[in-house]
Amino acid sequence: MPSSTAVNAGYWYWNGELQPENIDSNLFTHLFAAFADVQTNTSTGTHDLIFPTDYEDKFQSFAETVKINNPDVRALLSIGGDTDPSVFTEIASKQTTRQAFIATCIEVATRFNYDGLSLHWQYPNTTDDRNNLDALLTEWRTAVKEEAPELLLTAAVYYSPQYYPTDAIKNSLDWINVMAYDLYTPTSDSSPNFTRPPAPLHSPTSSELITVDGDIRDWIDAGVPANLLVLGLPFFGRSWVLQNADEHEISSAANGASTDDPIPYSQILDFIQENNAVEVNNPSYVTHYCYAGTTWIGYDGKYSIFDKSRYAMEKGLLGYFAWHVGNDDTAGTLSNQASRAWNDI
Repeated sequence: MPSSTAVNAGYWYWNGELQPENIDSNLFTHLFAAFADVQTNTSTGTHDLIFPTDYEDKFQSFAETVKINNPDVRALLSIGGDTDPSVFTEIASKQTTRQAFIATCIEVATRFNYDGLSLHWQYPNTTDDRNNLDALLTEWRTAVKEEAPELLLTAAVYYSPQYYPTDAIKNSLDWINVMAYDLYTPTSDSSPNFTRPPAPLHSPTSSELITVDGDIRDWIDAGVPANLLVLGLPFFGRSWVLQNADEHEISSAANGASTDDPIPYSQILDFIQENNAVEVNNPSYVTHYCYAGTTWIGYDGKYSIFDKSRYAMEKGLLGYFAWHVGNDDTAGTLSNQASRAWNDI
Protein backbone atom coordinates (compact mmCIF):
# COMPACT_ATOMS: atom_id res chain seq x y z
CA MET A 1 0.00 0.00 0.00
CA PRO A 2 2.55 2.57 -1.15
CA SER A 3 2.06 6.26 -0.54
CA SER A 4 1.02 8.28 -3.57
CA THR A 5 3.16 11.21 -2.46
CA ALA A 6 6.89 11.35 -3.15
CA VAL A 7 9.09 11.27 -0.06
CA ASN A 8 11.98 13.72 0.23
CA ALA A 9 12.72 13.10 3.87
CA GLY A 10 15.23 13.86 6.55
CA TYR A 11 15.85 12.60 10.07
CA TRP A 12 16.48 14.99 12.92
CA TYR A 13 18.57 13.18 15.53
CA TRP A 14 18.43 14.67 19.00
CA ASN A 15 22.12 13.97 19.76
CA GLY A 16 23.45 16.69 17.50
CA GLU A 17 23.86 20.44 17.28
CA LEU A 18 21.01 21.16 14.86
CA GLN A 19 17.71 21.95 16.58
CA PRO A 20 14.29 21.39 14.98
CA GLU A 21 13.61 25.11 14.70
CA ASN A 22 16.70 25.51 12.50
CA ILE A 23 15.82 22.83 9.93
CA ASP A 24 14.99 24.24 6.49
CA SER A 25 11.72 22.32 6.26
CA ASN A 26 11.07 23.67 2.75
CA LEU A 27 13.64 21.18 1.46
CA PHE A 28 11.61 18.22 2.71
CA THR A 29 8.22 16.59 2.34
CA HIS A 30 8.66 14.51 5.51
CA LEU A 31 10.77 14.94 8.64
CA PHE A 32 11.43 12.27 11.27
CA ALA A 33 12.14 12.94 14.94
CA ALA A 34 14.64 10.32 16.13
CA PHE A 35 14.34 8.53 18.43
CA ALA A 36 11.67 7.79 20.98
CA ASP A 37 13.18 5.09 23.16
CA VAL A 38 11.18 2.08 24.30
CA GLN A 39 11.56 1.04 27.92
CA THR A 40 10.02 -1.81 29.83
CA ASN A 41 7.99 -0.77 32.86
CA THR A 42 8.92 -3.54 35.30
CA SER A 43 6.03 -2.79 37.65
CA THR A 44 3.31 -3.02 34.99
CA GLY A 45 4.99 -5.15 32.33
CA THR A 46 4.10 -2.55 29.71
CA HIS A 47 6.42 -0.73 27.33
CA ASP A 48 6.63 3.05 27.48
CA LEU A 49 7.84 5.55 24.90
CA ILE A 50 10.49 7.79 26.44
CA PHE A 51 11.88 10.94 24.89
CA PRO A 52 15.60 11.65 25.52
CA THR A 53 16.26 13.45 28.77
CA ASP A 54 16.34 17.24 28.38
CA TYR A 55 14.83 16.96 24.89
CA GLU A 56 11.27 16.14 25.84
CA ASP A 57 10.05 19.56 24.76
CA LYS A 58 11.75 19.26 21.36
CA PHE A 59 9.96 15.97 20.66
CA GLN A 60 6.66 17.20 22.00
CA SER A 61 6.73 20.32 19.83
CA PHE A 62 8.53 18.82 16.82
CA ALA A 63 5.52 18.61 14.51
CA GLU A 64 4.45 22.15 15.26
CA THR A 65 8.00 23.51 14.97
CA VAL A 66 8.90 22.06 11.57
CA LYS A 67 5.59 23.22 10.08
CA ILE A 68 6.12 26.89 10.93
CA ASN A 69 7.92 27.55 7.64
CA ASN A 70 6.36 24.70 5.68
CA PRO A 71 2.83 23.78 6.75
CA ASP A 72 2.79 20.95 4.19
CA VAL A 73 5.71 18.99 5.63
CA ARG A 74 4.69 15.78 7.39
CA ALA A 75 6.24 15.04 10.78
CA LEU A 76 6.81 11.44 11.88
CA LEU A 77 7.99 10.02 15.19
CA SER A 78 10.71 7.38 14.80
CA ILE A 79 10.58 4.71 17.47
CA GLY A 80 13.60 2.67 18.48
CA GLY A 81 16.97 3.08 16.82
CA ASP A 82 18.77 3.45 20.14
CA THR A 83 16.57 0.83 21.83
CA ASP A 84 17.96 -2.56 22.88
CA PRO A 85 16.57 -4.92 20.18
CA SER A 86 15.66 -7.49 22.83
CA VAL A 87 12.90 -5.09 23.93
CA PHE A 88 11.27 -5.36 20.50
CA THR A 89 11.68 -9.12 20.61
CA GLU A 90 9.77 -9.08 23.90
CA ILE A 91 7.05 -6.74 22.64
CA ALA A 92 6.42 -8.62 19.41
CA SER A 93 6.34 -12.07 20.99
CA LYS A 94 2.81 -11.84 22.43
CA GLN A 95 -0.44 -10.36 21.20
CA THR A 96 -1.11 -8.62 24.52
CA THR A 97 2.22 -6.78 24.53
CA ARG A 98 1.93 -5.97 20.82
CA GLN A 99 -1.49 -4.42 21.25
CA ALA A 100 -0.49 -2.43 24.32
CA PHE A 101 2.60 -1.11 22.54
CA ILE A 102 0.61 -0.17 19.43
CA ALA A 103 -1.95 1.68 21.54
CA THR A 104 0.83 3.60 23.30
CA CYS A 105 2.45 4.63 20.01
CA ILE A 106 -0.82 5.85 18.51
CA GLU A 107 -1.69 7.76 21.67
CA VAL A 108 1.68 9.53 21.78
CA ALA A 109 1.59 10.40 18.07
CA THR A 110 -1.92 11.79 18.38
CA ARG A 111 -1.18 13.75 21.54
CA PHE A 112 1.79 15.55 20.00
CA ASN A 113 0.26 16.04 16.55
CA TYR A 114 2.58 13.76 14.59
CA ASP A 115 1.48 12.76 11.11
CA GLY A 116 2.94 9.30 11.32
CA LEU A 117 4.97 6.65 13.10
CA SER A 118 8.09 4.80 12.04
CA LEU A 119 9.46 1.62 13.60
CA HIS A 120 13.25 1.37 13.81
CA TRP A 121 13.98 -2.17 15.05
CA GLN A 122 17.64 -3.06 14.59
CA TYR A 123 17.33 -5.92 13.70
CA PRO A 124 14.78 -8.77 13.76
CA ASN A 125 17.39 -11.45 13.10
CA THR A 126 15.65 -14.72 14.03
CA THR A 127 12.78 -16.60 12.45
CA ASP A 128 10.62 -15.95 15.51
CA ASP A 129 11.44 -12.24 15.35
CA ARG A 130 10.46 -12.07 11.69
CA ASN A 131 7.20 -13.93 12.27
CA ASN A 132 6.35 -11.76 15.25
CA LEU A 133 7.22 -8.60 13.32
CA ASP A 134 4.75 -9.77 10.69
CA ALA A 135 2.06 -9.93 13.36
CA LEU A 136 3.09 -6.58 14.86
CA LEU A 137 2.88 -4.74 11.53
CA THR A 138 -0.41 -6.36 10.58
CA GLU A 139 -2.02 -5.51 13.91
CA TRP A 140 -0.53 -2.01 13.85
CA ARG A 141 -2.09 -1.26 10.46
CA THR A 142 -5.47 -2.56 11.66
CA ALA A 143 -5.32 -0.35 14.75
CA VAL A 144 -4.31 2.72 12.74
CA LYS A 145 -7.22 2.19 10.32
CA GLU A 146 -9.65 1.98 13.21
CA GLU A 147 -8.28 4.63 15.55
CA ALA A 148 -6.23 7.14 13.54
CA PRO A 149 -6.60 6.54 9.80
CA GLU A 150 -4.74 9.73 8.96
CA LEU A 151 -1.48 8.42 10.46
CA LEU A 152 1.31 7.25 8.16
CA LEU A 153 2.96 3.99 9.17
CA THR A 154 6.53 3.28 8.07
CA ALA A 155 9.67 1.47 9.14
CA ALA A 156 13.42 1.90 8.75
CA VAL A 157 15.01 -1.34 7.56
CA TYR A 158 18.45 -2.85 7.13
CA TYR A 159 19.83 -2.75 3.60
CA SER A 160 19.16 -6.48 3.11
CA PRO A 161 15.59 -7.86 2.95
CA GLN A 162 16.57 -11.17 4.54
CA TYR A 163 15.47 -10.04 8.01
CA TYR A 164 11.96 -8.93 7.12
CA PRO A 165 8.46 -10.26 6.37
CA THR A 166 7.99 -8.75 2.93
CA ASP A 167 4.26 -9.53 2.66
CA ALA A 168 3.53 -7.64 5.88
CA ILE A 169 5.64 -4.74 4.63
CA LYS A 170 3.66 -4.56 1.39
CA ASN A 171 0.29 -4.86 3.07
CA SER A 172 0.80 -2.84 6.24
CA LEU A 173 3.27 -0.01 5.62
CA ASP A 174 3.06 3.14 3.55
CA TRP A 175 6.75 2.71 2.70
CA ILE A 176 10.07 1.57 4.14
CA ASN A 177 13.26 3.59 4.61
CA VAL A 178 16.11 1.42 3.32
CA MET A 179 19.28 2.17 5.28
CA ALA A 180 21.56 1.76 2.28
CA TYR A 181 24.73 2.85 4.03
CA ASP A 182 27.44 1.46 6.27
CA LEU A 183 27.79 -1.31 3.73
CA TYR A 184 31.43 -1.23 4.77
CA THR A 185 32.44 -0.08 8.24
CA PRO A 186 36.04 -0.23 9.47
CA THR A 187 36.94 -0.82 13.08
CA SER A 188 40.17 0.03 14.85
CA ASP A 189 41.22 -3.58 15.41
CA SER A 190 39.81 -5.67 12.57
CA SER A 191 39.14 -5.93 8.85
CA PRO A 192 38.28 -4.76 6.27
CA ASN A 193 41.92 -4.41 5.35
CA PHE A 194 41.17 -2.29 2.31
CA THR A 195 39.59 1.12 1.94
CA ARG A 196 35.94 0.91 1.03
CA PRO A 197 33.32 3.59 0.36
CA PRO A 198 30.61 3.16 3.00
CA ALA A 199 27.77 3.38 0.47
CA PRO A 200 28.87 2.91 -3.16
CA LEU A 201 26.01 3.03 -5.63
CA HIS A 202 27.85 0.82 -8.14
CA SER A 203 30.96 -1.34 -8.30
CA PRO A 204 32.78 -1.03 -11.63
CA THR A 205 35.61 -3.40 -10.69
CA SER A 206 34.15 -6.20 -8.58
CA SER A 207 30.83 -8.01 -8.61
CA GLU A 208 31.53 -9.07 -5.02
CA LEU A 209 31.40 -5.53 -3.64
CA ILE A 210 28.13 -4.74 -1.84
CA THR A 211 26.43 -1.80 -3.52
CA VAL A 212 23.40 0.39 -2.98
CA ASP A 213 22.02 -0.58 -6.38
CA GLY A 214 22.45 -4.26 -5.54
CA ASP A 215 20.61 -3.79 -2.24
CA ILE A 216 17.69 -2.02 -3.92
CA ARG A 217 17.51 -4.79 -6.53
CA ASP A 218 17.46 -7.37 -3.72
CA TRP A 219 14.46 -5.66 -2.11
CA ILE A 220 12.60 -5.54 -5.42
CA ASP A 221 13.49 -9.19 -6.16
CA ALA A 222 12.14 -10.07 -2.70
CA GLY A 223 8.74 -8.81 -3.84
CA VAL A 224 8.66 -5.28 -2.43
CA PRO A 225 7.70 -2.86 -5.22
CA ALA A 226 10.03 0.00 -6.06
CA ASN A 227 7.42 2.59 -5.16
CA LEU A 228 7.43 1.31 -1.58
CA LEU A 229 11.16 1.94 -1.18
CA VAL A 230 12.78 5.13 0.09
CA LEU A 231 16.55 5.30 -0.38
CA GLY A 232 18.79 6.24 2.52
CA LEU A 233 21.41 8.92 1.87
CA PRO A 234 24.25 9.07 4.42
CA PHE A 235 25.30 12.55 5.46
CA PHE A 236 28.44 11.08 7.05
CA GLY A 237 31.60 9.19 6.20
CA ARG A 238 33.91 6.49 7.54
CA SER A 239 37.67 6.66 7.92
CA TRP A 240 40.50 4.21 7.33
CA VAL A 241 44.22 4.27 8.14
CA LEU A 242 46.22 3.71 4.96
CA GLN A 243 49.12 1.29 5.15
CA ASN A 244 50.98 3.47 2.67
CA ALA A 245 50.21 7.17 2.30
CA ASP A 246 51.17 6.99 -1.38
CA GLU A 247 48.51 4.34 -2.10
CA HIS A 248 45.17 6.04 -1.60
CA GLU A 249 42.70 4.71 -4.15
CA ILE A 250 39.53 2.77 -3.37
CA SER A 251 40.60 -0.73 -2.25
CA SER A 252 44.03 0.43 -1.11
CA ALA A 253 45.58 -1.51 1.76
CA ALA A 254 44.49 -0.22 5.16
CA ASN A 255 44.85 -0.97 8.86
CA GLY A 256 41.28 -0.59 10.05
CA ALA A 257 39.73 2.67 11.19
CA SER A 258 41.25 5.97 12.25
CA THR A 259 38.09 6.39 14.32
CA ASP A 260 35.25 3.96 14.92
CA ASP A 261 32.65 6.72 14.85
CA PRO A 262 30.87 8.05 11.76
CA ILE A 263 32.16 11.45 10.68
CA PRO A 264 29.54 14.12 9.87
CA TYR A 265 29.81 15.71 6.44
CA SER A 266 30.44 19.10 8.06
CA GLN A 267 33.46 17.69 9.92
CA ILE A 268 34.79 16.06 6.75
CA LEU A 269 34.82 19.51 5.13
CA ASP A 270 36.72 20.81 8.16
CA PHE A 271 39.23 17.97 7.85
CA ILE A 272 39.77 18.74 4.17
CA GLN A 273 40.39 22.41 4.84
CA GLU A 274 42.54 22.00 7.93
CA ASN A 275 44.74 19.28 6.44
CA ASN A 276 44.80 20.43 2.81
CA ALA A 277 43.38 17.00 1.99
CA VAL A 278 42.91 15.80 -1.57
CA GLU A 279 39.25 15.42 -2.56
CA VAL A 280 38.14 12.83 -5.11
CA ASN A 281 34.70 12.42 -6.69
CA ASN A 282 34.48 8.93 -8.17
CA PRO A 283 31.50 8.79 -10.57
CA SER A 284 32.01 5.09 -11.32
CA TYR A 285 31.31 4.05 -7.74
CA VAL A 286 29.22 7.20 -7.14
CA THR A 287 31.06 8.14 -3.99
CA HIS A 288 33.56 10.66 -2.69
CA TYR A 289 36.73 10.16 -0.73
CA CYS A 290 39.51 12.34 0.58
CA TYR A 291 42.93 11.69 2.03
CA ALA A 292 45.73 13.42 3.89
CA GLY A 293 48.74 11.52 5.15
CA THR A 294 47.52 8.06 6.12
CA THR A 295 43.93 9.15 6.86
CA TRP A 296 41.42 8.15 4.18
CA ILE A 297 37.71 9.02 4.45
CA GLY A 298 34.97 7.59 2.24
CA TYR A 299 31.75 9.57 2.19
CA ASP A 300 28.89 10.95 0.14
CA GLY A 301 29.34 14.53 -1.01
CA LYS A 302 27.40 16.95 -3.15
CA TYR A 303 27.91 15.07 -6.42
CA SER A 304 27.14 11.56 -5.18
CA ILE A 305 24.14 12.76 -3.18
CA PHE A 306 22.79 14.42 -6.33
CA ASP A 307 23.37 11.28 -8.39
CA LYS A 308 21.84 8.97 -5.78
CA SER A 309 18.73 11.11 -5.48
CA ARG A 310 18.41 11.12 -9.27
CA TYR A 311 18.97 7.34 -9.28
CA ALA A 312 16.09 6.90 -6.81
CA MET A 313 13.80 8.93 -9.04
CA GLU A 314 14.81 7.16 -12.26
CA LYS A 315 14.55 3.74 -10.60
CA GLY A 316 10.92 4.47 -9.69
CA LEU A 317 11.54 4.57 -5.94
CA LEU A 318 9.18 6.58 -3.75
CA GLY A 319 11.97 8.92 -2.71
CA TYR A 320 14.96 9.35 -0.44
CA PHE A 321 15.75 10.17 3.16
CA ALA A 322 18.80 11.75 4.78
CA TRP A 323 20.50 10.33 7.84
CA HIS A 324 20.76 12.79 9.36
CA VAL A 325 20.18 16.46 8.58
CA GLY A 326 22.29 17.64 11.51
CA ASN A 327 25.39 16.21 9.80
CA ASP A 328 25.06 18.58 6.85
CA ASP A 329 27.09 21.77 6.62
CA THR A 330 25.60 25.11 7.66
CA ALA A 331 24.61 25.86 4.06
CA GLY A 332 22.57 22.64 3.86
CA THR A 333 24.59 21.59 0.81
CA LEU A 334 23.60 17.93 0.78
CA SER A 335 19.93 18.56 1.57
CA ASN A 336 19.80 21.09 -1.26
CA GLN A 337 21.54 18.75 -3.69
CA ALA A 338 19.13 15.90 -3.01
CA SER A 339 16.13 18.19 -3.43
CA ARG A 340 17.47 19.68 -6.67
CA ALA A 341 18.10 16.27 -8.17
CA TRP A 342 14.68 14.88 -7.29
CA ASN A 343 12.83 18.00 -8.38
CA ASP A 344 14.98 18.41 -11.53
CA ILE A 345 16.14 21.91 -10.63
